[in-house]
Amino acid sequence: MAWIVLLLAGVLEAVWATALAESRGFRRLVPTLVFAAALVASMLGLAFAMSNLPTGTAYAVWVGIGAVLTAVWAVVTGKERASLGRALLLCGLIGCVAGLKAVS
Repeated sequence: MAWIVLLLAGVLEAVWATALAESRGFRRLVPTLVFAAALVASMLGLAFAMSNLPTGTAYAVWVGIGAVLTAVWAVVTGKERASLGRALLLCGLIGCVAGLKAVS
């Protein structure tokens, strides 16, 4: 259960990171509200997961999921360029997250 909650918390990290950028310094209401709600939910999920998983593992997985999804979303929406190097590095990050799960 902790791993599922951690996965969802990582997804919400990508949501709040993207909403934070879209809020334009908290000057746009809807992205600011999405940021706040996703941030709280993501932190609650991380806190729950950390009560059942090692802190370092939980935090690294949470950050990794959020970073990969945020970067992929930026490429899909055209806000950032796709490149072979970026894709390979993101795949490496995914491999590291999967490896942490495998050894935990």
